[in-house]
Amino acid sequence: MAGAARRRDGHIAQERMLEEAMAAIAENGLASLTMSALAERLGTSGGHILYYFGSKDLLLLAALRWSEAALTEERKALLGRRIGAERKLDRFLELYLPRGPRDPRWMLWIELWARAPANEALRTAQEEMDLAWQQDLETLLAKGVAQGRFPDLDVPARASELLALLDGLSTRAVLGRATPGGPDPRPALEAARAAAQRLIGRA
Repeated sequence: MAGAARRRDGHIAQERMLEEAMAAIAENGLASLTMSALAERLGTSGGHILYYFGSKDLLLLAALRWSEAALTEERKALLGRRIGAERKLDRFLELYLPRGPRDPRWMLWIELWARAPANEALRTAQEEMDLAWQQDLETLLAKGVAQGRFPDLDVPARASELLALLDGLSTRAVLGRATPGGPDPRPALEAARAAAQRLIGRA
């Protein structure tokens, strides 16, 4: 296929497969993503994709990991910035929440949650990615407490509570239910800010 990134041995790069999978999810939804449909987008065969990923579940997991890896780098950069803890927390909320309805990363998260109870590999992967967000939020909050920007608080508990709230807001936003009248994701961010203020507060 013209324009498709290929390895020197002629194989389409795995990253290209993940890019196209995410694009297809954003365009047409997760239910429409099949091996044959993805193969058609890439100009290859479904068998070729399965050669690299083994199953649709593993392809979806790889796509989510790939997407989360980029956000991990953004979080690490955020934690290292020389800005106030309140601004860091606000930016953290923006990174966590979906960009809008049909955000492919969040559509994958919802699918992963549904499949994880019956799939140990997916459940383990979910726990690992959740833990990364938890640890970075704890680091952010603990530093804010140490700097006197946040009041003394139970950092792990508050981080866990805030992330649980963000999961609920994100699910509503990605399903287009952030507001009763439409798909605007901004109310989810405003609700997240209000929740953070109530749970964490300021010193």
